[in-house]
Amino acid sequence: MTDGRLFDGYGPLAGYDEMFTGAGLRELYSGIAEAFGEMGTEDVRQRADSLASSYLEQGITFGVAGEERPFPLDIVPRIIEAEAWETVDAGVQQRVKALEAFLADAYGPGELFSDGVVPRETVMTSPHYHRVVAGVDPANGVRVHVAGVDLIRDEGGEFRVLEDNVRVPSGVSYVMTNRRAMSAALPEVFADHRIRPVARYSRALLHALRAAAPAGVNDPTVVVLTPGVYNSAYFEHTLLARTMGVELVEGRDLVCHAGRVMMRTTAGLAPVHVIYRRLDDEFLDPVQFRADSALGVPGLINAARAGNVTIANAVGNGVADDKLLYTYVPDLIRYYLGQEPILRNVDTWRLGDSDEREEVLDRLDELVLKPVDGSGGKGIVIGPAASPAELEEVRGKILADPRDWIAQPVVSLSTVPTLVEDGIRPRHVDLRPFAVNDGDEVWVLPGGLTRVALPEGELIVNSSRGGGSKDTWILARDAESAEAEETELLLEEQSQSGGDV
Repeated sequence: MTDGRLFDGYGPLAGYDEMFTGAGLRELYSGIAEAFGEMGTEDVRQRADSLASSYLEQGITFGVAGEERPFPLDIVPRIIEAEAWETVDAGVQQRVKALEAFLADAYGPGELFSDGVVPRETVMTSPHYHRVVAGVDPANGVRVHVAGVDLIRDEGGEFRVLEDNVRVPSGVSYVMTNRRAMSAALPEVFADHRIRPVARYSRALLHALRAAAPAGVNDPTVVVLTPGVYNSAYFEHTLLARTMGVELVEGRDLVCHAGRVMMRTTAGLAPVHVIYRRLDDEFLDPVQFRADSALGVPGLINAARAGNVTIANAVGNGVADDKLLYTYVPDLIRYYLGQEPILRNVDTWRLGDSDEREEVLDRLDELVLKPVDGSGGKGIVIGPAASPAELEEVRGKILADPRDWIAQPVVSLSTVPTLVEDGIRPRHVDLRPFAVNDGDEVWVLPGGLTRVALPEGELIVNSSRGGGSKDTWILARDAESAEAEETELLLEEQSQSGGDV
């Protein structure tokens, strides 16, 4: 006996739905549909309630306006087929490599400016371009140790890049905790799918951080630098420090002495070689940036310039997160790699261009307007949903400072079935795959943070706007490859724990 009531009233479908087509169920989700039907409405809701309770008990939260809230995890997983993921994997690798080359060039010889690839003004006017680190060459050439590339799936099902995050990308802790929670909540469903594991992330990150140690340091000390318990991502900071087996420190725990960074311990000062920082550039070093910052370490930038400590991700990376620079990334891929982009951008207007600005101002009620330095959905104006007063306000802001804005068409993000009060309904999602760069290769975590907009019709998926998350299941190409990956992961775990293989 199966219970199909959970999917009663599913729809109407706008754009690309990842579980259903106009003709019916996609084969990819047939196992989910069958399993949920066998469980029935009451059982599915009980398991969903158990998920929510477990997250609250474990303190898996995020901060909004100073308030800690449990991060909603939806019980319906998102499934991505092996072939589609291979395209995403290759596209994210390509993008990270191009951004690495761009950052090295922008803070070094500046050949892209003389060759006319990107206007010098575009980079120099970014609030995240920091001249203080110009000419600072990282030990192994890596500035983007961790990247989070935000993707959406458009009306045709094609993955498109929405933005790049190579400054302080967050959210990977939810990828890890979501997987553990879902494997416990849906063990029978999990066992019926060949799902690629996500447990390797912390080891990959630690390897990349150790590989970035200053020259001549064979056994580097790595720390995670957090702003403290009141930061909205503090849960993630603690999780990563614990799973990597390194110290979690605040700025007050570190001191710079003679161009080196030392950590205060019960046994005295101990050297620190690699800092995985989880605070913004402006708060890192009160000597170079905000003098009123109590979160950073005075003298840290000078220690990095002297080559005695590596800061990951590198200071100044935020210029690559600028949404105006985003419009040039396809050109950067062609310029530095000699390749065509694997993942396309969303079509974008640069409002610093008078012709493009004039077109956008005539179509404000049709487009999405974004501040180039915005994050978390802040400042975004969705034209069709905005009031006349809101449109006039954004018009004034654009005219006052065109460089601060871009415009994009309204893209109907793909939808995935999501359990809400009325049953299972389509809700819009995006995807943030995470990549780790150790200097030899860019490794993309097989999965990512799927964020889901829980309010009906909402296109902004950020947690600060009431969004939640889903466990992202990347299917292995076949049973043999899935078994090989699981075996390799097990061998790594046994090797690191000193167990016999």
